[in-house]
Amino acid sequence: MKKIKAIVTGSTSGIGKEITSLLLKSGASVIGLARDHKKFEPDFDNYFPVAVDLSDLEKAERIIPKILQEHSNIDVLICNAGHGDFRTLENFSGKQIADFINLNLISHIILCRHIVSNMKTNGNGDIIVLGSEAALVGKKKASLYSAAKFGLRGFTQSLRDECGNNGVRVCLINPGLVRSPFFDSLNFKPGEAKNNAIEPRDVAKIVLEVIKTRKGTIVDEINLSPASKSIIFN
Repeated sequence: MKKIKAIVTGSTSGIGKEITSLLLKSGASVIGLARDHKKFEPDFDNYFPVAVDLSDLEKAERIIPKILQEHSNIDVLICNAGHGDFRTLENFSGKQIADFINLNLISHIILCRHIVSNMKTNGNGDIIVLGSEAALVGKKKASLYSAAKFGLRGFTQSLRDECGNNGVRVCLINPGLVRSPFFDSLNFKPGEAKNNAIEPRDVAKIVLEVIKTRKGTIVDEINLSPASKSIIFN
């Protein structure tokens, strides 16, 4: 892993933080994209923080070419950034809908657009997208979240088919409830028992295993669920 260069979005919290930590400990270089880097400041020379709000699509469009100028030959892109908002559809304004889809779907597509070209040229690369169980079944008060995650699922399937013959692998990981700061701004969270939620480190370990998988094998999609689902409402 020491020669690997990875970009991780949402690198300072939850799943992204755990993925970043494991990659750094394995010797990989990580370019971490996040709005607030004060929350996580790892003491590694191979960590390169980039402050950016990916919901601003113009900034998302500009940031990757700059990164590729400074860090050539990116081996791994991990699309993890996003947030949740669970209300009935009529309670969202048009701007809130646009901002939500921009961050949770379109920003990922824009980042992949730049990175996949670089990876195809090199004939090598891994793109790992963090989806959700909401990409599999739509439920009430999750219309926007499911729309974004269903969109990511279709996008990754198509992108995989486009670039698999060029040595670029695309994997979608769909976790269920993960015990993370994702729920800090929501009115519900997983139950307190250990088997009521997936731990961020569990997801991070699977991400590393996907990267380590023999290059001739593509891991298409992974679905993760807690052993026992329980939700607590605040």
